[in-house]
Parts: sequence; structure tokens; C-alpha cells
Amino acid sequence: MSDSVVPSFLGRTLRRRSFLRVAGATAASSALVLAGCGKDDNPNPTPGPNAVATLTLTGDDNGLLNFAYLLEQIEAAFYQKVVTAFPADFTAADKAAFIDLRDHEVIHREFFKSVLAANAYDAALPVPFEFNFTAYTLTTRAGVYAAARTLEDLGVAAYNGLLRRFSNLTYLRLLAKIGSVEARHAAFVRDQAEPNSFAGPEVIVASGSLAGLSVLKTPTEVAALIAPLLPVVLVADNLMLL
Repeated sequence: MSDSVVPSFLGRTLRRRSFLRVAGATAASSALVLAGCGKDDNPNPTPGPNAVATLTLTGDDNGLLNFAYLLEQIEAAFYQKVVTAFPADFTAADKAAFIDLRDHEVIHREFFKSVLAANAYDAALPVPFEFNFTAYTLTTRAGVYAAARTLEDLGVAAYNGLLRRFSNLTYLRLLAKIGSVEARHAAFVRDQAEPNSFAGPEVIVASGSLAGLSVLKTPTEVAALIAPLLPVVLVADNLMLL
């Protein structure tokens, strides 16, 4: 692996190897939980027609895990789409960073797939969901980083809203680790999109008892925000009862 320089992060130059070591350490530990999960030779399988029109998540830990699984599928598919056709103005450092980001999200996706097994929402589907990223501009560096910032910010807020709902503490601890990786991703892409915006006011609670903490979004709020990306109607109301 080359030690190419990734652009400024938190006021300092961050090398690709350092970024992978910092942001990927938790992803790697999650990967160890997988029973012999090997390298994914096709991180973004070719999608096709889906067998369901509505996806209703159950009001239990399986529903929460499936929600997180869906979010990680979206992120993995997004980064794979970028990696497949980099914008012309992407630097070598941008490319290296996005390959690393893609790899992290694939690890997260496969972690949830392994944990859920037959309980995965798509276990019986003949092919994976195809996600719609047409609302994003993926032909320019600015457009790609803006899209990544939107998805990563949403992912962090979603994890913040999911974690307290788990009854299984093992799941909670594992998802907290993955959520911390997502927060590092968000900080990185935010800083690339706009220097020193890694803790911008739109992602930090400004007042009240949660002032200074990362923004939290409920499952129903997140479901509404990702609706344009999905080929089905997502119903997450049951998760609000937990």
C-alpha cells in the first residue's frame, strides 16, 4: 500500500496509511467478529428487480440491525459507484481515500449480513436492492464530497438514534464501534468539502441538555431522508416503540 498524502484533516496532513489505521481500526475489529469472512471480490453486486414494494422493519433488535444494514448497503454502494468512475478532478489522494472508505463500508455491510444471516431483510431476495443516487452530482470532486458529507452525516445521526434502542448489549457495543468509524468518515469528508467544518453547527447540537453533542435522528426521520434513494417504501415506525 502506498503512503500517499490525503488532504488536510483537522489542521494537519493525513497520510493514507494513517487514515486507514485511525478510521479503519474499528472496522477491522468488527471484521474479526465475522466467522472467516473473506475478501469481497464484488463489493457492489449487480442489482436487479426486487421482490417487495414495502419494507417494514420489526420492532426488535433484528429490526434495528436491519436498519443499520440497509444504511451500510447504501454507503457501500455509493462509494463503489464513485470508485468505479472517479471524477476527472479527483486527485490521487482523493482516490486512495475513497477506496479506503469503500472498503470500510463493505466490511460494515458484510458484518451486518453475517450477524443477521437468515434474518436479513434481503435474505430471500434474488438480487440486492439498487439504490438511486441520481440526485447527487458525482462527476465533480465538489459534488462527490458534498454527497459523501450528506450520507455520512446522516449515518452518524442515525447511529446516534439507534444505539439506545437495543436490548442486546453486545449489539450495542459493536454498533457503537462502527458508529465511531462513521463519525471519523463524516469528519474527514466534511473537512475535504469545506475545511474546518468537521464539527459544523448543522451536525452539533447547539443548546439544551445535549449541547455540544452530535445530532441525533430517529429511525422515522432517517427513513424519510433516505426514501429517495430506495426502490421500496421503508416503514420504520416499529423502531420508534423501542
